[in-house]
Amino acid sequence: MTTALIVFVVLTVAGLLVHLLCMRILAWRGVTVRRTKFGLTLLFDSADDDGTPVRMLNVNGAFQSVAYATDELWSELACEYQREQARIVSELPRLARVAVIGGGGFSFPKWLVTHLPPVAVSVVEIDEKIIEIARESFGLARLEREYAGTGRFELACDDGWAWLRRQGEPFDLIVNEAFTGSKPLGPLACDEGARTIREHLMQGGSYLATLRFPLEGRKSRSMYETLETFAREFAHVWLVPEYPDDPTHPGNNTLVASDIDLVSAGCEPLRGYEWSAEITRS
Repeated sequence: MTTALIVFVVLTVAGLLVHLLCMRILAWRGVTVRRTKFGLTLLFDSADDDGTPVRMLNVNGAFQSVAYATDELWSELACEYQREQARIVSELPRLARVAVIGGGGFSFPKWLVTHLPPVAVSVVEIDEKIIEIARESFGLARLEREYAGTGRFELACDDGWAWLRRQGEPFDLIVNEAFTGSKPLGPLACDEGARTIREHLMQGGSYLATLRFPLEGRKSRSMYETLETFAREFAHVWLVPEYPDDPTHPGNNTLVASDIDLVSAGCEPLRGYEWSAEITRS
């Protein structure tokens, strides 16, 4: 056996042992590890600042979902940026049909269905293993069970972009939660994507997406390119920052786009946040 082969075997065995040791340590600390479409997924329980139990989903190093881990709070929103999005959605002038692209832990779909009757919610999630995790650990099975046959909730395992393009009936709201780390929205961030979204909205409908970026600096460039893309397609665009007082800190910022002035239509949470390219350049 050559020296190079011996070294290769030793390193392979050592790597395997380190991997197994890491898995044992994670399991000992209560972390469940699953392999999903976009990499290793970690599922673990923690607590928020008030001590309330929460469950967290981390996919390939990026947190995808945080949800309350108690029965009484199963459909409430654990993250402040999502609670802000809920306040925005609650005051939209028209809301009967909603599409959510990207399920994750299904926090926002659960809130929509349980808090805004009789809104009908359609969710598309590309990863069947994420759907399995959501059923087992994030209350998706309960949502499907309690709203079966009501027409209030439906779920498709599909590519969100392809699924949206096939839809024949428009929506009042399209929510895009399909982002991975610093790569927001995939093809839905380009001109064709913005156009497709607009074509699948009712007249006066709205689009909402989460953009995880700082407000300033080189790493914010992609976010502002996305805003400019939607400003070319929609008459009004708003950007609601998560950390307005700390512009260099990456935050879950909320993009809202519509062809009507939602603030004039009564959506107060958007007041003062309308965006234009001049704001970015100034």
